[in-house]
Amino acid sequence: MPYTTTRELTYVAVFAALIAVGALVSVPVGTVPFTLQVLFVLLAGMMLGPRLGVLSVAVYLVLGLIAPVYAGGTSGIGVLFGPTGGFLWGFTLAAMLTGAIASLHPRNLGVLVLAGIAGIVPIYALGAFWLALQAHVTLGAALTLGVVPFVWADVLKAIGAALIARSLVSLPLGLPAATRRGR
Repeated sequence: MPYTTTRELTYVAVFAALIAVGALVSVPVGTVPFTLQVLFVLLAGMMLGPRLGVLSVAVYLVLGLIAPVYAGGTSGIGVLFGPTGGFLWGFTLAAMLTGAIASLHPRNLGVLVLAGIAGIVPIYALGAFWLALQAHVTLGAALTLGVVPFVWADVLKAIGAALIARSLVSLPLGLPAATRRGR
């Protein structure tokens, strides 16, 4: 396992906190709430890369077991395994996929947008599958309830994350994305 610096752990903690803050912006839309979590999950992957991006999501998920940091101020294992739990689990794969794609060219806006949109796919896939199982509905119904209403907003979040990442990579902050290939 690669050595993780104090600076990298600090970035992991900051992004875990940002994901938690994004959950506080929660607007109920049927079974699945609209939040800003996806924006920060995608940004974590873009800025930290796949390894640290996944670690920041894992810290957020573990924190949510004991603190009310999930959407709507909820917490506990019941949320992780409840109807919307698949979306939360999908965050880990989203950060990994987004980070892997973004690391190819972290300063290229097109690559960052593509990485963000690709990162949405595992969130939707795991989320819809788990929602169908938990709500005892068909996969089509789960897609209608938990995916379709959010596509436009999540694409905008992916574009927003790409714009933010592109701006931050240019700054001398020592962010992991700035030290990767494509510099």
